[in-house]
Amino acid sequence: MAKAGRARSASAVAPRVTIAAVVVVLIWLGVAGVGGQLVGSLSQLQKNDTASFLPESAESTRVAETVRQLQDRTTLPLLVVVERSGGLTPADLAAGQAFAQSLPGRALALDGASTIADYLTSARVAAIPSKDGAAMLVALPLDTEAVTTYVGKEQPLRVITQAVRDAAAADLAPSGLTAYATGPGGFVADLTKAFGGIDGILLFVALGVVLVILLVVYRSPVLPFAVLLTSVFGLAAAGFVVYRVAEAGLITVSGQSQGILSILVVGAATDYALLLVSRYREELHDEPSTWAAMRRAWRATVEPILASALTVALGLLALSLADLKGTSGLGPVAALGILGALFSALTFLPAVLVLGRRWIFWPSIPRVDHVHRPDALSARLGWGWVARTVGARPRTVWVTTVACLLAAAAFLPTLKSSGIAQSDIFLRSVESVEGQRVLARHFDAGSGSPVQVLVPEGKVEAAIDRLRSEPGVSDPYAGLAPGAPAPARDGLVLVQATLAQAADSPAAVDTVERVRNDLRALDERILVGGQTAQSLDTRLAADRDLRVVAPAIVAVVFLILALLLRALVAPLLLVVVNLLSFAATMGVSALVFNYLFKFPGGDPTTLLYGFVFLVALGVDYSIFLMTRAREEVGSAGPRQGVLKALTVTGGVITSAGIVLAATFGALTVIPLVFLAQIAFIVAFGVLVDTLVVRSLLVPAVAVELGRWTWWPSRLSRADTPAPSLDAAPAAAP
Repeated sequence: MAKAGRARSASAVAPRVTIAAVVVVLIWLGVAGVGGQLVGSLSQLQKNDTASFLPESAESTRVAETVRQLQDRTTLPLLVVVERSGGLTPADLAAGQAFAQSLPGRALALDGASTIADYLTSARVAAIPSKDGAAMLVALPLDTEAVTTYVGKEQPLRVITQAVRDAAAADLAPSGLTAYATGPGGFVADLTKAFGGIDGILLFVALGVVLVILLVVYRSPVLPFAVLLTSVFGLAAAGFVVYRVAEAGLITVSGQSQGILSILVVGAATDYALLLVSRYREELHDEPSTWAAMRRAWRATVEPILASALTVALGLLALSLADLKGTSGLGPVAALGILGALFSALTFLPAVLVLGRRWIFWPSIPRVDHVHRPDALSARLGWGWVARTVGARPRTVWVTTVACLLAAAAFLPTLKSSGIAQSDIFLRSVESVEGQRVLARHFDAGSGSPVQVLVPEGKVEAAIDRLRSEPGVSDPYAGLAPGAPAPARDGLVLVQATLAQAADSPAAVDTVERVRNDLRALDERILVGGQTAQSLDTRLAADRDLRVVAPAIVAVVFLILALLLRALVAPLLLVVVNLLSFAATMGVSALVFNYLFKFPGGDPTTLLYGFVFLVALGVDYSIFLMTRAREEVGSAGPRQGVLKALTVTGGVITSAGIVLAATFGALTVIPLVFLAQIAFIVAFGVLVDTLVVRSLLVPAVAVELGRWTWWPSRLSRADTPAPSLDAAPAAAP
């Protein structure tokens, strides 16, 4: 009678549920239509130059602001270096001068009327021969704000750089001269071009990888596309909000943060979908009504999914405490992405599943047979055997695992993250990098990117004398150009000098750091800026951000875990093992980067980004395990409850980890060292968390601690005799 009553009730509510599901899907289609376009438009709001990332309090930022007031406009040099291997002839020099003088008048494919001259801070452009007579240098002083402000869908800097390269190929190449567009302007243009794949290629690769994994997991031609649409719609919702916030100037969006946004939403939404679909399929074995099955599945999974999303989102928001604008901007960008994935997984996906009925699982359609067993993937991967092994020798398992992780963590100090030259940030050859090498062969490598020093009026000569005595520094002069007047601003005069090393190199950064200390001894009011000083300030800010942000993330994660698990010992356990997993991942990454990939270095923010993603994302899989364990402990006891949770969640959590690792691996399609390093760190770290920490370390320690794992919760006093693991476990989450 009760079953018949439930069936009649389900039949009565079915039409209303269907209408509600259709409305939800239509709303999401509208969100996707608007938000999808704005995701593609985010590239127009990107800021990829170092200066835009620095806080206003940074010394180089203060110098840049004063220089801007002296010049009215800030300058972004685009350098063209021209060489002939056998040396330049008088005809070559004449051709170079003619080429330089013609550049301002070159038309640009922007609005039909613009020329390069419209974007110059000075109309004077000339070719300067090198001392060895084998090369000449043409410097275009571009207006930074003008060339980085989009005209329609085009960035003027990219168009200007391409126009210069086309002009060099047309005017100089036929006579045997080789020209390269390089310098700060050339690097930014090539960097922006590298990020141009984010809108399409990166997302396409990520979705393609996820589709393959879902086809293997579900063995269904329909269900994987419902999950993919969940990811795409979550990204559209996040992109809509991120675009509006960035357009208002409240956050800074870089190419890196936009790429991470896409990957993060796809990975997180798929993970949440895997959990919900797995539990829904199990409930369909009990419930004849798909609506009732979805209601039970949604209620069972909403808590761990919500806890996971809040952990990641709040952990990412801790990045807002960073000084570097690119890092602090990533926090809200990524957090909004997680919220988009969360809402899509908890609203759009349930609606689609309900509308698809049982047939959405075709050909493996779940029937009402009241059979409760681990999901098919868990059974195939042998998670029952893993649980029995952990339960039989918990101390041996966790001691061995900890020893291996500590051995890997021992290599963490060898990780190179003090900075990397701009010429080394690309994974493939680009013209700006080749041009920098040619520039270093024939000119002082720092040409075009001088050290800029603000000196009190009475100390100008003393500062110039000190700069002349500094190793690696040459040709100091006062003013905006040699021989030009040196105006004062607020009692400070601009002094400039050339570095012997490439302005973007770690060696040049060390030189500027030494110069700062030496000039500060002369007068504490002296400020040192310029492109190299910006790199130094970036490194200093990144070190400060790690010290501030990392403890905040740990505190947020611990607090959420304590509220979720209603305990103190279990959250402490998860945080400690997560930190150990992070250290081990970074240790292995150091070995891979130094000896396998042979990267010359790493970005100063690499360690912080790795910490954020591995601690905030990595703890997810332990959350999924321990929330299920808490559900089982009350009836099965503290030991068997943990082992049963490990058995029934093994397949779905492993699938989720593989999906997230694969999506982050897609970042390698963008040819930048930083993103390649982040891709490896997160992918490898997530697999360590999924296959080692969640599968072996956490359950082994929890079994060893027994009821104390859940202290001071009432679960810590439960010691109910449990059935054997050979008994059929309950449904997976």
